[in-house]
Amino acid sequence: MLSMIDAPPASRPLQGLTYTAVARRLERALNEADGLLGAHCVHELWMRGEMSINIERALEKLWARAARSVPEWLPMRYIDWLPIAYEIALGFRSSDKGRSNIYLVLLDYQDRDGAYGVYVGMSKYSPAQRFDQHKAGIRAAGSVLKRGIEVLTGPTLHLQYIKRAAAARIEAELAQALASAGLLVKGGH
Repeated sequence: MLSMIDAPPASRPLQGLTYTAVARRLERALNEADGLLGAHCVHELWMRGEMSINIERALEKLWARAARSVPEWLPMRYIDWLPIAYEIALGFRSSDKGRSNIYLVLLDYQDRDGAYGVYVGMSKYSPAQRFDQHKAGIRAAGSVLKRGIEVLTGPTLHLQYIKRAAAARIEAELAQALASAGLLVKGGH
């Protein structure tokens, strides 16, 4: 098992544990305000298909008790299709190192059809910096400017610092794959 410090969420370092063992670790993480352990616990339960109400409660407790140490890859709200986004994004790889990053932004369409969408983008800036630029109106996609609520860092952690040509290809193919899986997708030019 990877060290929790080094483990990206997609590696699922708690995958081999029983449900009870993961739940016990989550309780310990909440009691000790350990955001990293708690994030891995919540993420593992999420990937196993835990009921949305339980994930929402766990997220609320974790953010309330350990916000300072929760890693940026853990979303702040429940998204039913997050396991699908991980599965699809992990199908894309680039071994060529470069300066481009693939990123996903959660879009809020709750007022339209009660669902979340996703924006797929590519930038030389970090996903968080690029999100801030969108929200400030700098080369902003209208969907992110109006409906973007947070960066979904976890699914694309392995698609950071890649060559521009690979990033452009992956951006388009990832957007198409997510849309084919039934997600509401914007971007992916």
